[in-house]
Amino acid sequence: MTGHGSGASHWAAGAAYGPRAEGQPPAAGANGVERRVCVSGGANDGERRVCVSGGANDGERPVRAAGGVSEGERLARAALSRVLEPGDERGGRWLRECGAGELLRRITARDGSAERLSGMTARRLAGYRLRAEAAEPARDLAAVAEVGGRFVCPGDREWPSQLDDLGDGRPTGLWVRGRPDLRLWALRSVAVVGARACTPYGAHMAASLGGGLAERGWVVVSGAAFGVDGAAHRGALAAGGATAAVLACGVDVAYPRGHAELIGRVVEQGLVIGELPPAEHPTRTRFILRNRVIAALTRGTVVVEAEYRSGSLVTARCAQRLGRFTMGVPGPATSGLSAGVHELLRGEGVLVTDASEVVELVGDMGELAPYRRGRVLPRDLLDAGCARVLDALPARGAVGGREVARTAGTSADEALARLYELHSLGFVERHGDGWQLTRRPTCNDDARRGGT
Repeated sequence: MTGHGSGASHWAAGAAYGPRAEGQPPAAGANGVERRVCVSGGANDGERRVCVSGGANDGERPVRAAGGVSEGERLARAALSRVLEPGDERGGRWLRECGAGELLRRITARDGSAERLSGMTARRLAGYRLRAEAAEPARDLAAVAEVGGRFVCPGDREWPSQLDDLGDGRPTGLWVRGRPDLRLWALRSVAVVGARACTPYGAHMAASLGGGLAERGWVVVSGAAFGVDGAAHRGALAAGGATAAVLACGVDVAYPRGHAELIGRVVEQGLVIGELPPAEHPTRTRFILRNRVIAALTRGTVVVEAEYRSGSLVTARCAQRLGRFTMGVPGPATSGLSAGVHELLRGEGVLVTDASEVVELVGDMGELAPYRRGRVLPRDLLDAGCARVLDALPARGAVGGREVARTAGTSADEALARLYELHSLGFVERHGDGWQLTRRPTCNDDARRGGT
């Protein structure tokens, strides 16, 4: 946590941007404490910043929210979520070194302090400032609150610390909708991802994994996309379990539109999470960068159907780099949709076929998958002597005891004793002086297929 939560300043992005003027009436903060918003202009109004303070008796002390993060820090990070793109490691390094409030001040100020940041270029700074001019973090916080959401920052009790494994690429903060505690849910979560254009087999396996994991008390995390993602969410919801969707857009945006109802169900029963502020739209790059959050948030990632070029494999590779478990569900060797999964399994991925095998890998000690074997046939229970004599009998016709003994490689008396034992068990029949296998009723294949 070094650096990320430090340097909180009274100066925050707050309501500094937008159509507010100096002398605007005080606004209430997220925690109900009165907040004064002061807009000051620098030379040519180039520098615009906000002083966030408490009531009359609070002086200029920063207001602390419930999780220990100051109101100024939260507003600054909310503004930076509009300024910095997800996964911007250079911006993340500056955020770690300067703190949210100071970084935002440098970006918006025209005093040359931003240019002194290591790696800052004029082109990059111009892009940051263009975005900062349009940032209205107070409005964003109000917008997410209107849909029952919140903005979780590093330093909050709800912040999942495993995201810190992303280093400077960790999110500035997370916009969250849903009642459950994000940190607690992330402690026991598994990602199930895969192809959008999946086969019926892939959809069935994803739903089965989602339902099975939910029944075992695990949170199913995915991206709410068509195909495997949607099937995994539906499987968890159908089981009455927990699921979380990580979006590549604002949490108030239902994307894809065809999953608006599904995302609404996830909000009611689970969590919807995103790095981007309200109303932000997804892009191809944001989809790819969203996957690192899915990988870091969970204990392991299961890939169900993926081509060689698949965002799901990006999630799996990111999970591997972070030291998380990576798993794959095998498919037909002739299916291109399983080619990427098979390549993953040829490397460090672990083959899984159901929820119990996933839990055995990511769960606690003693959470083992059941031992599996084929069905036991009656002849499997015979001792070696009886099995050898039984194998000596021909498939058709009867033979004498001495012939059986010769074929079985034993004495005539031993063979006869074994034949009588097999007769009592119903394996052989005696016809005169000969012995033959008991006729078994043939299996009705049509009945097995549900016919008559």
